[in-house]
Amino acid sequence: MQVTDPVVVLTKARTSCEMRAVREWTAANYPDATISRSAEIDFDGMAPETLLVPVRAVWLPAVRQGERRVTLGDVLVLSNPRRPLGAVQPLIRKRRPDSLRVVAGAPATIEELRTRYAHHQAQGAPFAQFVLFQASVSAERAERQIVGDRYKVPRLVAEQISSSSRFQTSAAKLAAELGRPTDAVVAEATDKLSTFVATQSRLMDDVFSATFNRLHERAWNVTVDVENLNTLRTLNRSTGLIFLPSHRSYVDPLVLAKVLRNNDFPPNLVLGGNNLSFWPVGPVARRAGMIFIRRKFGADPVYKFAMRSYLAYIVEKRFNLEWYIEGGRSRTGKLRKPKLGLLTYVVDAVGQLDEADVTIVPTSIVYDQLQEIGAMAAEDAGGTKKPEGVGWLLRYAKAQRAYLGEARVRFGTPISLRTALADAGEGRARLEKVAFRVMDEINSATPISATSLAGFALLGAHDRAYTLAEIEAILAPLLDYIRRRELPGPDPALCRGVGLTQTLRVLAGNGVVSCFDGGSEPVWSIVPDNHAVAAYYRNGALHHFVDRAIVEVAMLAVADGDVRADDIPPDEHPVGYDETADGPLADEGLLAASQREALRIRDLLKFEFFFPAKTEFLHRLGLELDLLAPGWRAVTPTQEWTYEILHGHTGGLLARRTLQPFFDAQLVFATKLVELGTASRDKEDLIVECLGLGRQLSLQGVVRSKDSVSKDLYDGCYQLADNRHLIHGEEVADLATARRDWLDEVESMRERLARIASIEDLQPAVGGADTMDTIWSEGTR
Repeated sequence: MQVTDPVVVLTKARTSCEMRAVREWTAANYPDATISRSAEIDFDGMAPETLLVPVRAVWLPAVRQGERRVTLGDVLVLSNPRRPLGAVQPLIRKRRPDSLRVVAGAPATIEELRTRYAHHQAQGAPFAQFVLFQASVSAERAERQIVGDRYKVPRLVAEQISSSSRFQTSAAKLAAELGRPTDAVVAEATDKLSTFVATQSRLMDDVFSATFNRLHERAWNVTVDVENLNTLRTLNRSTGLIFLPSHRSYVDPLVLAKVLRNNDFPPNLVLGGNNLSFWPVGPVARRAGMIFIRRKFGADPVYKFAMRSYLAYIVEKRFNLEWYIEGGRSRTGKLRKPKLGLLTYVVDAVGQLDEADVTIVPTSIVYDQLQEIGAMAAEDAGGTKKPEGVGWLLRYAKAQRAYLGEARVRFGTPISLRTALADAGEGRARLEKVAFRVMDEINSATPISATSLAGFALLGAHDRAYTLAEIEAILAPLLDYIRRRELPGPDPALCRGVGLTQTLRVLAGNGVVSCFDGGSEPVWSIVPDNHAVAAYYRNGALHHFVDRAIVEVAMLAVADGDVRADDIPPDEHPVGYDETADGPLADEGLLAASQREALRIRDLLKFEFFFPAKTEFLHRLGLELDLLAPGWRAVTPTQEWTYEILHGHTGGLLARRTLQPFFDAQLVFATKLVELGTASRDKEDLIVECLGLGRQLSLQGVVRSKDSVSKDLYDGCYQLADNRHLIHGEEVADLATARRDWLDEVESMRERLARIASIEDLQPAVGGADTMDTIWSEGTR
């Protein structure tokens, strides 16, 4: 059909009912226009000034529970309210006149479209195909004004990517590197794109939400950081968002998706492992925005190229992304080391596009209770992970029927990727610095739950039980610390009196703690062999306490004379003291020595926690000292003064409960290395041997924290040992001595924790000055 009219209304109306609605709209808006179905037009024969107006007939579902959405029942009866059968359309329109709307996208002339075509398309791609796609995108945007941004989905993705000039040029370069024909590489990359590109549909998005949201809607009451959501919505108008959440549960993507959907955000494209691509989850999830990718694909350059191209497309088109940067669910409750592969590809994409940027959204998702913790704790203790499948899904769904408390979704400070890269500077560690900044923001945003604090208290009991009053006494100074630090803490009522009893009963109902009430008053303790589960809850809050714990250990080193002012060069000054304060400051070397000791402790823990750069870290320690000793910046520190500060916080010291598991794990690992002399072991074999040794030392009472017998913690120990060249001995003159030195260092840390425990347990009314003098003499003799 040859069209010469100045205005052409393009439509893909499928039925006579839809075409009638389009004619009515055209008569009201463009009375002289020609209406044509898109496939019938010869765009190459049109005059440059011809105006094309894309028009679409949009069907809306009935309002259900306050929103227009499709239900699982619609699908089961083979009905799609967003695309009803032609035979029933007139009846639907008669009963619900508002069910059919006609929307128009932004019009464009043939001349304008040819200019865009020359800029975006690869040589040889048909102009007609480009025009049809542009019309579809324009109509899609108009449709979203009615259905909402939560239905913003990419269309014809693989076709757009493979037809772009950037893809064709990069494919030719890769083909040359591989010594293969360009056409063969293009064909293979396009085929691999089709295996992971999400083919989203609104119907499947509604079905996926209606079906799989049942896995969490009964289990948790979800609360969200609404104020930060509003900030993110504003940012999303000008930049794509990349949500990088903590990963604690299989349902994390469902919980976050529900939050975003309820707040009218476009659906995220979610990158996930192909272990969950089994039927029926895979086929439905893929059409709802899930991108299933291989766990490892470093040895397949064409797959890597296809993935890079896909992520570059997503960045360029400003679609929102989501993936779990830890690479898997946390087995211990604290954040795992970030995986950098996907972030590398996004950085490459931003580098390829001159004006492109994305905003990273550090996201924390935490739960009062998780029924899957037991299985994860068993894996961390050396058990085997059971594969996911239909049977697993049914069992999981059944377990999720019980109410498990609150799920909290919180957002850290958004991070411009370009700005973060500039701040990180050049060098090999650039990307790692960006990732660690993200992890630090996730930690900062993570709220502390009452169950975390209950676990914190009970795990420090060393196999004894506590009364309710004793647990309250442990938590009272901790709640005060949380308040003074303005940390995102729990409702204090859940940590005292009746509220604390309810918190403990929740953990008891989940098999984590037990209560003995056959005596004069009930006592609470960790269920035998369930310390790892209790630790999972506790570990979700530990990062908030680690700076304070390091300050306490470093201060004890000063009090005991383990670090001295004369150990510090005369030109090295401490960070944070008040240079203008009145009073003598000649002994600033002791403060510098304690700061150096704090940095040494940080180095021992750098594979367990995400610390900021040195200056920021010391600044944070200064803020902790402001709480412990408000006048420290204008005081000449002495051993006596330092010890008095520690003693002044009896019952409120955090170091032993915070750091004991990590130094217990290092004790086991360092002991094993010393036993090996100068021999080395494969990493997996070494960790298995440490699990055995850890259990032995735990039974003997040498290892104080039973939850420290952990594959995850021993993996962190391996990284630390490897960083110190203690695994294979490279760059170490005497490997056996170096391993022994590390063991001595760890034993020294554990001795300090034991000393802090003795101070912590002191109560002035009980211990008095005599007990104080005894401990002081033990520490300095």
